[in-house]
Amino acid sequence: MKKNAACIVSVLLVFTILLSACGGTGTSASSGNTIKIGWIGSLTGDQAVWGTCESNTVKMLIEELNANGGLLGKQVEGIYYDTKGDAAEAVNAVKRLITQDGVAAIIGPNASGQAISISAVLEQYKVPDIATVATNPKVTVGEDGKVKPYNFRVCFIDPYQGAVAAGYAYDRLGYKNAAVLYDVASDYSQGFTEFFEKTFAEKGGKIVAKEGFKEGDVDFRAQLSKIKESKPDVILMPYYYKEVALSANQARDLGISATLMGGDGWPSEQLMEMAAASIEGSYVVNHLDFNDPDVKPLQDAYKAKYNLPMELNGYMAHDAFKLLEEAIKDANSADPVKITESLTKVTVEGVTGTIRISEDDHNPMGKEAAIVKIEKADYIFQEKYGLQ
Repeated sequence: MKKNAACIVSVLLVFTILLSACGGTGTSASSGNTIKIGWIGSLTGDQAVWGTCESNTVKMLIEELNANGGLLGKQVEGIYYDTKGDAAEAVNAVKRLITQDGVAAIIGPNASGQAISISAVLEQYKVPDIATVATNPKVTVGEDGKVKPYNFRVCFIDPYQGAVAAGYAYDRLGYKNAAVLYDVASDYSQGFTEFFEKTFAEKGGKIVAKEGFKEGDVDFRAQLSKIKESKPDVILMPYYYKEVALSANQARDLGISATLMGGDGWPSEQLMEMAAASIEGSYVVNHLDFNDPDVKPLQDAYKAKYNLPMELNGYMAHDAFKLLEEAIKDANSADPVKITESLTKVTVEGVTGTIRISEDDHNPMGKEAAIVKIEKADYIFQEKYGLQ
């Protein structure tokens, strides 16, 4: 009997392994009384301020949804994993969410490198992911030009963001000479830089200096000294708030008076605390106007619950969640494949604009950037600006 029992256990183990290898996700996402939704992002490290806001927002929205009856007659359960800002950790988190937790879909991450890294796992298990602020084109479209079937996002992409920054600098601000300081190890920073340079040159502008650094660097004086010699009108800084604060402070210490410009890696209360004076008068390509009355209810709800200001990522997580909620309703199912099919069928009015996902590239269609200017430690909306 013991020998027979051992054989049965062995057969069951082999069957389980084969099922997992073939991409089976089990039935836990669509059975029982709950629908499980995963979230991944940085809860530790330099990007923790954004990940914390994202996860808090998703938790708040799930609580509100459950209080109003849930989804498809079921309660929604959120499961959250810290990627620690690392691509390998993002892959591990997605594997756990799918194979152990049985989620119907995943929201996050906000960083392009992490979002790109999880594509193969999503495709293997046929579970959709909606990235929040992952703007590199390769998040949803592969090197072969084909759309990644299970990767989606609610943000505009780096080619658009970089082109908008260049167009605004040249057409609206009248700048003809630009310098670039960028992170050579960041997919986000590289993509932003590439399309800024391209558009600025096409319009007749000149890139007078281009200097690089690596994430984690704290001294930018050597690069900034070279940039200073080129006498730019504007300096593009397409990276995240910590390095923005350090490099902006050092630029002003060196006597550089050029206008600073950045993208959606900037907005953070931490940036204001670290470099408010140095970034005064800077321009940022953002996803929304923080002072828009339409976003105030979400801001107030978040503030009341967590006693914290809402970061950019919270708005993006809100729109990703609302898109997923509508897709589940449209599919009338918590089956990941059916949800995936519905993600390009539904339209939602988000706080960052109308969200309708293109079947061709899984990016939101027709979103315009919000140009904001930093004045007196606040983000002052200038205008909605599209490609000219």
